[in-house]
Amino acid sequence: MKYRKLGRTGIEVSPYALGTLMFASQMGNDPDESVRIIHRAIDAGINLIDTADRYADSEDIVGRALKGRRDEVVLATKVGLPMGEGPNRQGGSRHWITTAVESSLRRLGTDHIDIYQLQRPDPDTDLEETLSVLTDLVRAGKVRAIGSSTTPAETIVRAQWVAERAGLQRFRTEQPPYSILNRGIERDVLPTAQEYGMGVLVWGPFGQGLLTGRVRKGGSNDLKRAQFSRHLSDERRIDVVEQLVPLAAEAGLPMTHLAMAFAVAHPGVTAALLGPRTMEHLDDLLAGADVELPDDVLDRIDEIVPPGTDVTRLDQEYKPPALIDATLRRRPAGDRSAA
Repeated sequence: MKYRKLGRTGIEVSPYALGTLMFASQMGNDPDESVRIIHRAIDAGINLIDTADRYADSEDIVGRALKGRRDEVVLATKVGLPMGEGPNRQGGSRHWITTAVESSLRRLGTDHIDIYQLQRPDPDTDLEETLSVLTDLVRAGKVRAIGSSTTPAETIVRAQWVAERAGLQRFRTEQPPYSILNRGIERDVLPTAQEYGMGVLVWGPFGQGLLTGRVRKGGSNDLKRAQFSRHLSDERRIDVVEQLVPLAAEAGLPMTHLAMAFAVAHPGVTAALLGPRTMEHLDDLLAGADVELPDDVLDRIDEIVPPGTDVTRLDQEYKPPALIDATLRRRPAGDRSAA
């Protein structure tokens, strides 16, 4: 496994990183088998493991797997999404983050987190407030570096400015969605991250399962997440998959290898998160670690999905308040006309 610099942190990580959402026991996985998969990934040279407090008992399972092996990995987790019914058990406030980080440390069985990421922007909390508490965690030695996730480019820039102005720790990493089907970050997020020297850990390189070859036009869809996510049944996305299947065959590659090789080929991407559910899934992905896509294959992909475009938007994407609250994009009745 090769290693790449994680932005300007000085940390080196493997281009393949291990995402652990699928290891949550509520996803149907046996915790003991999940531990074995994590060990197999580490033995293969994967040294970046990413989880989140929101992933049910995933942090507990990762903590079990890392007993005696903690120093072999760069451990990343996330905070911010709702963790209960209470109004203050979410977001980027000092009130919540100081509580949430202690819970994550306990579940992970460690005294520090290498990369602590805000899982989504929190428009209701001042950025300086969020960066201030994260800075305190870095100074206390509980966190080594801080990052953002699924964040618009303009918010990334604003966070960098706030950090510089207030003398606070700045976001060192960003974790956006990226795949052949969703290339929108090539237009703004990736160039912005490169400008500020941020490491980029992309999630969803398999298009949430569509780029595994398991879903074909006119066939059945056995993806577990399809019942929750509309984009997994979107005909436009499946039509694109139908164009990619013969391309992968011509290149002599499984769809999974094509998808991962594409994701890590961009110079702004540090690592791509793979989320195997079984040992067989992991072994299949590891077998493609040395795949390097030639220019002609990348050119064909560009023809199918133009650079900087999304086939359709993801259900899990960040939606700013103005897209959720109609009153933020509509003047009051009686004040909407020009005359």
